[in-house]
Amino acid sequence: MTPSGGARGETGHKSEMLDSLLGLGGLMLLRDSVEWEGRSLLKALIKKSALSGEQVHILGCEVSEEEFREGFDSDINNRLVYHDFFRDPLNWSKTGEALPGGPLEALTAMCKRTDPGPVTIALDSLSWLLLHLPCTTLCQSLHALSHQDSCPGDSSPVGQVRVLGLLHEELHGPGPVGALSSLAQTEVTLGGTMGQASAHILCRRPRQRPTHQTHWFCILPDFSVDLQEGPPVESQPHLDPHTSPVDSTTHLTFNLHLSKKEREARDSLTLPFQFSSEKQQALLRPGPGQATSHIFYEPDAYDDLDQEDPDDDLNI
Repeated sequence: MTPSGGARGETGHKSEMLDSLLGLGGLMLLRDSVEWEGRSLLKALIKKSALSGEQVHILGCEVSEEEFREGFDSDINNRLVYHDFFRDPLNWSKTGEALPGGPLEALTAMCKRTDPGPVTIALDSLSWLLLHLPCTTLCQSLHALSHQDSCPGDSSPVGQVRVLGLLHEELHGPGPVGALSSLAQTEVTLGGTMGQASAHILCRRPRQRPTHQTHWFCILPDFSVDLQEGPPVESQPHLDPHTSPVDSTTHLTFNLHLSKKEREARDSLTLPFQFSSEKQQALLRPGPGQATSHIFYEPDAYDDLDQEDPDDDLNI
């Protein structure tokens, strides 16, 4: 990639998606996949925040600092505060450059910052943090980090805090992904078709219904975003109006339709389990010339007639 400052002269068309994404604070999830990576969009958001004068802190865990800074010009790199946990995540070298408590302590330290003005914190990536921290601990830290600008009783001049978290959702089950999703104010799900990338944006605003947007875009080598039109919808097969529809019942071995006479015969048929009033009277009241039947019972020698012990003949 060739470093360039082309983002300074972006048109409204090119920066529309970034402006809509960076318009809110809180936690933003960038959900990517193996096919559609999200680190380029994360770097595009970081560049946009740095050019707007915000403080940008990066918690780098998944790639080296040199690889992450590649593609940014010197002006952008000078504005980024990079916390490197890729080279020595557990501080085994004891150099003192990394916090001894690891990424969790770095998140806690960011929560306690007192610098005024808006701040963007980029986490590369949440998937790495989920593999090294309990999900509940990470969610509590993210909640404190993304809501520190509205903590009651805090007199420090803290501005709006925006947390950008890259999440490789294919690496995790529905539990951790759902927990992080419930904390996020904005979710960006990356996808695409026919080689063209898309971003489905879900925004949750307080006391408002969630909104959905879909943008088709391309990340340029200088990490500016070029919005594009979506791929054409696949054309449906054209049906000739003069062609009669095919009847799927023409070649069946049985008939699904009844003629008028067959329908009348079916409606007039009395089913065996249907008792009409005439049939009930015939069964309950015998006719005048109809013989009545009686049952005569003569007890056998082995019949048990003892009412006190009816099971006496069972020899229990």
